[in-house]
Amino acid sequence: MNDKLKLSHTAEDIRKPSWVPAPIAALLSFIIPGLGQILARSIRRGILLIVSYATIAGLMVWRFILAAPRDEGVVDIVKKGWHLDSSLIVITILFVLLHLWVAYDAYQLAKHRDRTPVSVFFIILVVFFALGWQIGQINIINMVTQADEALPALGRIAWPWIKAIEYDEDEIRAYADIEVPCPEDHDPPPINEVGSEPVIVTDLTCGILREQDGTQGTMLHVEGYNFIPDVEANVMWEDPIGNEFRQRQEGAYVVVSPDADGYFEVDIEMPYRLLPPSATEPTYIWGLFVQQVAAVGDAHLSKDFKLVVEKMIETIFIGMMATFFGVIFALPVSFFAARNLMSASPITLVIYYLVRGVLNIIRSIEPLIWAIIAVIVVGLGPFAGILALVFHSIAALGKLYSEAIESIDPGPIEAIQATGANWVQVVIYAVIPQIIPPFVSFTIYRWDINIRMSTIIGFVGGGGIGFLLAQYIRLLDYRSAGMAVWFIAITVAILDYVSAEIRARFV
Repeated sequence: MNDKLKLSHTAEDIRKPSWVPAPIAALLSFIIPGLGQILARSIRRGILLIVSYATIAGLMVWRFILAAPRDEGVVDIVKKGWHLDSSLIVITILFVLLHLWVAYDAYQLAKHRDRTPVSVFFIILVVFFALGWQIGQINIINMVTQADEALPALGRIAWPWIKAIEYDEDEIRAYADIEVPCPEDHDPPPINEVGSEPVIVTDLTCGILREQDGTQGTMLHVEGYNFIPDVEANVMWEDPIGNEFRQRQEGAYVVVSPDADGYFEVDIEMPYRLLPPSATEPTYIWGLFVQQVAAVGDAHLSKDFKLVVEKMIETIFIGMMATFFGVIFALPVSFFAARNLMSASPITLVIYYLVRGVLNIIRSIEPLIWAIIAVIVVGLGPFAGILALVFHSIAALGKLYSEAIESIDPGPIEAIQATGANWVQVVIYAVIPQIIPPFVSFTIYRWDINIRMSTIIGFVGGGGIGFLLAQYIRLLDYRSAGMAVWFIAITVAILDYVSAEIRARFV
């Protein structure tokens, strides 16, 4: 009966007349959004509107200043922001609509106390969504129109197994010496007989290099004989001090493909190249050569495939060792973080709060941050990854274990305490039998998390396959990166099956 009276009084309080007339409430909310709602005796609604409106206004000021950092004056900043980012126009329109709607909401609240107007918070959510769209720089059009550019890389990642097999390679080179510049007593090139070995023949044996100002270098006509048919070969140079570099022409590397007889021909412009001041000879000998790499022998697993398997095994053991040490340290800590076990005296309650506070601090720092700290302490490698995951596992499992302890049935605890048992005996005989199933479940779940996280901490030097994956991505080697991604997915799937079987047996 008393509860019904309280509900009735609450309803009557909501429907009490407004402190100000409806037009005044609307005007006040137009000046200070939310003030009219407060004076219409919808205080909570008004406070929420004030906070929401102030947050949106602050975000809008920030976005406009970022869009026009060099402009001064509100009008100039707004115009420049609209000009540079059309999404700010939409946000401004929504902001104005919200402003008017807040005033209308105050008018309705003050005039009609018997019903609640359509919620203004829907408009607030729309404005926040628009701001999130602009802050996130979401561009669906670019994503759709540029998707085809990502298809080659995604194709290599989706099917990378060509890189898993390799053959022994045989490198074939054929040289021709080019003198720079041509000497005064230059003779025509000798006519050499073409034997059975790969050879290149040029129409000139000397020339001048291309200049930095764009002056064209000597054009050489190059013919190649006895190369492996239908296998691409790179045209390259060796400068007088022994540096080798690939030949570029019209923005692309020069590549030739011999025909069925092993023959090719191509026109090559002599490149632009700076030599160090120590090179003071009046003439230099430049080496023009064609390099062809051919696969020979039987197929075998590639070095990249073996390295991915090695690092995947390392990743699994990083997660396993981190889980093992995390459980070892989290188990005793969890009992000190359980309120129902630590509320017997003020001293134990202080210990409870201290342990909880430490666990919260450790858990709030992501494993990536712990990995960076561990790398500084112990250097790059899997040990740093294990330390990072151990710290985070202790905090996470300590929280989960302690909450499982707090949710146990207090009956057995009271029964054991009634016999005069001490704190350790209560834990052994009344607590542990009840917490084994949830502890096993939480441990398996954390093991799964650690395996997946160990693939990420490698990006900051924590060892495992993540470190290898980061290198492949930086080198744009998408096939090797694809092998790593496939092994990660396969490993996670297998571990999910194993963890489900373990959980079915113990939980």
